[in-house]
Amino acid sequence: MSLRQIAALPALALCFGLAPAAARAAPSNAELVQQVADTERAFAATMRQRDLAAFTSFLSDETVFYSGPTPLRGKEQVAAFWKKFYDGKEAPFSWEPDQVDVTDSGTLAHSSGPVYDARGKLFARFNSVWRQEAPGKWRIVFDKGQDLCDCKK
Repeated sequence: MSLRQIAALPALALCFGLAPAAARAAPSNAELVQQVADTERAFAATMRQRDLAAFTSFLSDETVFYSGPTPLRGKEQVAAFWKKFYDGKEAPFSWEPDQVDVTDSGTLAHSSGPVYDARGKLFARFNSVWRQEAPGKWRIVFDKGQDLCDCKK
């Protein structure tokens, strides 16, 4: 192989999509926002599908959920508490993101949106913080829901 042929190898690799990951363009913020929104929707789908193991797979090892009187810490504690929501045939509630923001570094994201009861009535909003733990792999670190105020001003 000649020196000219060796020098042309990186250009050929780029043409055929074989460039190293570092040489590829990082996802845009809009693409990261879409990744997180899609991840949140897949996370919510675990409730409809009644799949606690899938729910647990979205949790960071150091996740913190504000689901009761004291914060739940870690995957196992959160899964043990949330098991009751996955036991019945019907999902007791559902959620979906309506706002997602990703930091400029592309490593942290916030998602929020409505939470509906089994009849479809809006009763709360969720707020979640996600961390990108590998390229395209987001896991939830913090989660907190807040009941909507049904009070007169």
